Amino acid sequence: MKYSDAGVNKEEGYETVSKIKDVVAATHSPNVLNGIGSFGAFYELGKYNNPVLVSGTDGVGTKLRIALDVKKYDTVGIDCFAMCANDILCHGAKPLFFLDYLACGKLDSDVAAEIVGGIAKACKETGTSLIGGETAEMPGMYQIGDYDVAGFCVGIVEKDEIIDGSKIKEGDAIIAIPSSGFHSNGFSLIRKVFTDFHETWNDKPMYETLLEPTKLYGKTILGLIEEVELHGIAHITGGGLIENVPRILPKGLGANIKKSEIRVPEIMQELQKRANISQDEMFGTFNMGVGMVVVVPQEKVDTTLAKLIDLGEEAYEIGSIVKSDKEIELV
Repeated sequence: MKYSDAGVNKEEGYETVSKIKDVVAATHSPNVLNGIGSFGAFYELGKYNNPVLVSGTDGVGTKLRIALDVKKYDTVGIDCFAMCANDILCHGAKPLFFLDYLACGKLDSDVAAEIVGGIAKACKETGTSLIGGETAEMPGMYQIGDYDVAGFCVGIVEKDEIIDGSKIKEGDAIIAIPSSGFHSNGFSLIRKVFTDFHETWNDKPMYETLLEPTKLYGKTILGLIEEVELHGIAHITGGGLIENVPRILPKGLGANIKKSEIRVPEIMQELQKRANISQDEMFGTFNMGVGMVVVVPQEKVDTTLAKLIDLGEEAYEIGSIVKSDKEIELV
């Protein structure tokens, strides 16, 4: 009896490594001291005064179901990277390196290479090194054709430059940086509403809109930090503005956000219309077109918006910080 008789094809795993090694190596900076094949990955930090490592982990969620059903695998790796890297950016950390974990019922090296290729593309775009990963073929745990992907990102920030919301004060402005769509949250509900992924929406298959990858905010946030004092940064993921903005607020302060100012994407309006979803449910589930928010002193609003425009963002002010027992109020 062989391992393959139990459903595990070792040779397909070797073929996967062969197909991804070049795109992975292309993400490596001089700080990476070894390549694929070692038991651990080595990354040299370089010169910092008082460095703090910041880590984050996440996955793609049930957005993967759409990718698997339509056999389009090249974007979900971007989602996986973005969901992790965007989180650590909230503390002013520069992403250094990334590791992925890919699990499946039966490994197809072409599919695995496409998924990892998306991760590598996102890493390369943000100057992050993809230094390791794991591919697990697990028959009996996953159905044939099913994949799951998760990732782990590590970044760095000088200790005296950490952004943690402690500087947020009454009167500060809340500025929205647009999302690219649903990103990677709420897809269990989305898939119950949009059941035909091939229906035509805005002259293209619906799945293309739904699979629009999570936006990468690395260049935007790191570029903004260089010129503007940011009091707080929030990545708007599951739970929307309602759950994520309060995570950065000091006790006794609340966020007053004007719903009428938020530029809700057309696809989210369509979702709400088709399923008769309440406004509260929408704002408590989806990003509603806001991928990140930054909190800045009121007198820095114009400077911040101007810099964001220079960075290619159509950012806009959506509210302010007030003294309140309520962590957030959408008016």
